[in-house]
Amino acid sequence: MIAAPFQLTDADLVAAVARVLWPLARIAAMLAAAPLFGARTVPVRLRAALGFALAIVAAPLVPAPAGIEPFSPEGAVVLLREAAIGAGLGFLLQMAFGAVAMAGEIVAFGMGLSFASIVDPERGVGAPLVGQYFVVLATLLFLALDGHLALISLLVESFRSLPPAATGLTSGGFLELAGWGARMFEAAVLVALPAAAALLVASLSIGLIARSAPQLNVFAVGFPLTLMLGIVALAVGLPALAPQFERLLEAALGEARTLIGAWQ
Repeated sequence: MIAAPFQLTDADLVAAVARVLWPLARIAAMLAAAPLFGARTVPVRLRAALGFALAIVAAPLVPAPAGIEPFSPEGAVVLLREAAIGAGLGFLLQMAFGAVAMAGEIVAFGMGLSFASIVDPERGVGAPLVGQYFVVLATLLFLALDGHLALISLLVESFRSLPPAATGLTSGGFLELAGWGARMFEAAVLVALPAAAALLVASLSIGLIARSAPQLNVFAVGFPLTLMLGIVALAVGLPALAPQFERLLEAALGEARTLIGAWQ
């Protein structure tokens, strides 16, 4: 008895593409906005291959929206919503790195090194040397703390708690994102506070000296003094960067879980 030949209809092909396309929209947007994965130094082909591989793995866990074709106007709305969710998740983690970079800029301004800038390979813009130093340390801590695995785990969790649907984003999700933007400035001040406070005291002392001795060349004395004090403050406060960034990363992941709940 001869078995019937395998037949693949158009409906089966569309269903197979949709199974991968629904999670791919969220995963691709998250990889483009997340730190480390969305850096300009990461090749686009590598990022696309990683996103496609994660979408194939996550496809069995993602329920397809009932009655919605992926290439229909309703499907386009769902895909845009999935991309917004993924970009929001990556944006929260990116803000943690932005807080560290801003802390470095605050310290660099106090040291007088704000003019010493290099190209940030992750963002492709100029950044102070101290801020880039903080970003490199934060990236190493992110990998050491398995932050990339936690981000992928959060992405899989988002498919379980927030499957693709035709409902739109609620105002709570946008309020959570705006609130976390304010938290970024607060975290940047807390990270830079020890070194910035020491440099502020040094600047006030130099100002008092210049006031009491006008004939003294303040720039010749003050710049080397603040530079040396800033380097000492960075060396002394460097061990405290790891626990601060760990708390900031945990807060970002917790905020992402809250954001998923706000979008339901």
